[in-house]
Amino acid sequence: MNNNNKVSVLTLGCAKNLVDSEYLITGLKHIGYQMVDDVSKSSVVIINTCGFLDVAREESIEKILEIEQKKQDGLIDKIIVMGCLAERYGDELQKEISGVDKFFGSEEHEAVIRFISGKSFNLDDPDIIRASLTPKHYSYLKIAEGCDNACSFCSIPLMRGLQKSQPLRWNIQEAQRLASRGVKELLVIAQDSTSYGWDASPKTSLHELFTELDKIDGIEWLRLHYAHPSNLHRKMIDQFKHLQKLIPYIDMPIQHGADKMLKIMRRGLKSDGIKKKIDSLRNSNNDIAIRTSIIVGHPGETDKEFNELLKFISEVEFDRLGVFQYSHEEDTLAGNVMKDEVPKKVKKERFEQTMELQQKINLRKNKSLVGTEQKILVDMSKDNFSLGRTYRDSPTVDNYVKINTNLETGKFYNVKIEKALEYDLLGQVVK
Repeated sequence: MNNNNKVSVLTLGCAKNLVDSEYLITGLKHIGYQMVDDVSKSSVVIINTCGFLDVAREESIEKILEIEQKKQDGLIDKIIVMGCLAERYGDELQKEISGVDKFFGSEEHEAVIRFISGKSFNLDDPDIIRASLTPKHYSYLKIAEGCDNACSFCSIPLMRGLQKSQPLRWNIQEAQRLASRGVKELLVIAQDSTSYGWDASPKTSLHELFTELDKIDGIEWLRLHYAHPSNLHRKMIDQFKHLQKLIPYIDMPIQHGADKMLKIMRRGLKSDGIKKKIDSLRNSNNDIAIRTSIIVGHPGETDKEFNELLKFISEVEFDRLGVFQYSHEEDTLAGNVMKDEVPKKVKKERFEQTMELQQKINLRKNKSLVGTEQKILVDMSKDNFSLGRTYRDSPTVDNYVKINTNLETGKFYNVKIEKALEYDLLGQVVK
């Protein structure tokens, strides 16, 4: 084969997986490997898997089997599987899927590189610029790995381990490197970003990290994701009032709005406590957009608790909301101890009801923006239109603003909003 130095990396799952793939690609490129998008033109295919929910596991296994068939057809030489699914089920999968050459865990980037090349590589080299799988104007900063929380439904600690915070200085240096290559929007992520720094030596905190990130030249938007409401400190809430580059947006998964379910889920706060955090955020910055995630159909959720959840959502009116149907996770509290009492049909109905409620909230909030001017960051531009985002919208998960003009990607524009849809907005650039 003439493709011996060509590698394809397929990334499934969340933004944290995307960052892992970027580091892996960095190392492979540094020692002479060429990255290709077409797996049929590569010698080695690396699949970075997700194992968080049953749907994600199914997607990962389907992709592995699809690539295994290409190997059997003689199109590629090696298949490597890494990530959360491999971390948790690698030994079992190795017995079932013989076409995979090796399974690696989530953080074994250097081991993967050694396996492919026979060479060692140090990904901590400060002079190496991380590869990018996002548009050049935004990037993710993963400030910690793993999680110390014991939520009933979640298998992340089983796959990613307990929390390991990146040192404050390392995060600042990485953010500076990203800014130096033109990144305008930095999305700060971790499994639980609000716990950042508790395990570090010396100890630090999320609000201290943002104080330093705010000083970095070139970055214009700092965006906070995955803030656990129980661990969200008042000093971090105050930063939305004080910092120049921290945009008024927070991704704060609450998972439910009924006290009984929050206790069963081991979320740490009751509904009143969550409301107090939301009130504090809105008092700190009345422009703040709050995104959250909800799980419907968790064991123990009756019609009563589900109706309490709908009432909670109606009262709070989240700006953005994602809904998941409960997925049975082995070796979690819910998976081992609680029977899955909620039928699939009921889960689906509750999912649809929740989405329908949020759609009405979205449309109402979007209509309130018609006639206003908004600062838009352009993500994509075609021949006759562009797609951009307000500060209320994180890439790939939130809303878009469509502008019927070809604009420069990665630039900010003032746009007058002319029409509101359930999830998106239409507007024109203000000359």
